[in-house]
Amino acid sequence: MIIYKSPDEVDRMRTAGRIVAGTIDRVTRAVRPGVTTAELDAVAEAYIREQGATPSFKGYGGSGRRKPFPASICTSLNDEIVHGVPSRKRIVAEGDLLSLDFGAVWDGFHGDSAVTLIVGEPPSVEAEKLVRVTEEALEAAISQVRPGARLSDIGAAVQQVAEGAGFSVVREYVGHGIGRSMHEEPQIPNYGEPGRGVQLKPGLVVAVEPMVNVGGWETRVLADDWTVVTEDGSLSAHFEHTIAVTEDGCEVLTARG
Repeated sequence: MIIYKSPDEVDRMRTAGRIVAGTIDRVTRAVRPGVTTAELDAVAEAYIREQGATPSFKGYGGSGRRKPFPASICTSLNDEIVHGVPSRKRIVAEGDLLSLDFGAVWDGFHGDSAVTLIVGEPPSVEAEKLVRVTEEALEAAISQVRPGARLSDIGAAVQQVAEGAGFSVVREYVGHGIGRSMHEEPQIPNYGEPGRGVQLKPGLVVAVEPMVNVGGWETRVLADDWTVVTEDGSLSAHFEHTIAVTEDGCEVLTARG
């Protein structure tokens, strides 16, 4: 069931989004060769709690033998697509692609956003292109978020940009509705034919998150039961924003700067 938000609820999500945006700014300033992903996680958690919010990811999930997520952000390097677990043993190096995923809860509502950075100098022209195209895919998706559009218009825009640049789109992980829960209906694949699915209406809030690979779209999960990597070991990038459908378009609740 899709849960539409009232203006007051969107306003609370706006605050959550601002906190997430501020966290991204704080953490990206701390990124440098030699820093550990655990140190970046500590910066994020401290900032989120200073704002009177709590991290969305810490303690999230867990089922069967999989333990709940142990950190406040996801830190995914190079061939890691999403859900990388911060570690004191994982040291960021010159030329790494570092995908950072952030979530915060404020007054009962979530904000969710992700960015991919190249640490220092790009390792290749292809890596630089991957990051640029993935962000462009997110921008194309956001341009489709408006009253009267169809849900599949979002994923179709991502697919067109990513595959048009010669890359592939991850199919096993998707964007999602967001609100009192971090993951709500509807699911939002990053591929598909336009003009299908539910019609977008004011009050719908979604987290749109292109995940784009240099190689194939297939994935696998590492032994930690969280980190998702490309099956073929190719580079991957990830961008995400939380977006509210408004009466005349949309508002990016996690916008920065």
